Amino acid sequence: METIVQIKNLSKEFKGKKAVENVSFSIEPGEVVAILGPNGAGKSTSILMMLGLLHPTSGTVSIFNKQPQDQKVRERIGVMLQQVSLMDALKVKEVLALFRSYYPNPLSMEELIRLTGLQDSELNKRTEKLSGGQKRRVSFALAMAGNPDLVFFDEPTVGMDSTARREFWAKVQQLSKAGKTVLFSTHYLQEADDVATRILLFNEGKLIADGCPSTIKQSLLKKTVSFKIKGNFPKEQFLSMNHISDVYEEKGRIVIQTEDTDHVLSSLFTGELAVSDISIDKGRLEDAFEQLTVEQGVS
Repeated sequence: METIVQIKNLSKEFKGKKAVENVSFSIEPGEVVAILGPNGAGKSTSILMMLGLLHPTSGTVSIFNKQPQDQKVRERIGVMLQQVSLMDALKVKEVLALFRSYYPNPLSMEELIRLTGLQDSELNKRTEKLSGGQKRRVSFALAMAGNPDLVFFDEPTVGMDSTARREFWAKVQQLSKAGKTVLFSTHYLQEADDVATRILLFNEGKLIADGCPSTIKQSLLKKTVSFKIKGNFPKEQFLSMNHISDVYEEKGRIVIQTEDTDHVLSSLFTGELAVSDISIDKGRLEDAFEQLTVEQGVS
């Protein structure tokens, strides 16, 4: 199977300062990969090098086993940037027709309209008269015009309302099911948690975590079991168990911090404790993100 992206020991310096430092990873077909990190972490610089718009200071970038600048690579990728810039004085359908003509095997206009949800009224409107939301839909259509195998989305849902964001990510999941590979950056961590099959977390130019959302959360975050109880709770008994790290009361509920929620539930039931309103919290990506970046900064 063809590796889509291969990054080896990639670094980029600007005036002696390392924006990306010794980063390595590969991306396989059909993955939906989120690149996360605080501002200045190296996300955009890495994406620009993958697109061939920046040259590495050291290390290598390979897309479809070729250089990013290769014409064959450009024919197989689509890009939707955060800042949308469209040619004025052309109708949307004319811009789409122009972009489709650049590719050897473009999506048909019918497929493109069906995928992106563009309306007839939008297709016949001149680009300078489009609203912000309409421009983003057109930008999505332009990214998909060439029927790409790999799509880059840079902060694609900035400025969208919750309904538009939900519809956009539903379409991205359709692309993944169709065998497309998707790489995106976002500041909405919940989007990455919901959509990505894999997360690359950058901080201070380094790749500090690589894995699926559940693995990243599981490796970093303590899960909790909380509940209400009638009578006294045997706190010391539970604290003595190996898989429990803390027991405390919060807002009238007992909270047990643990690595094994199933064991805690079993202990509650076998102990015949009068518990009710049980809730299990397996942690949030935001918490993992914060913990990883804080730990990296300390080290």
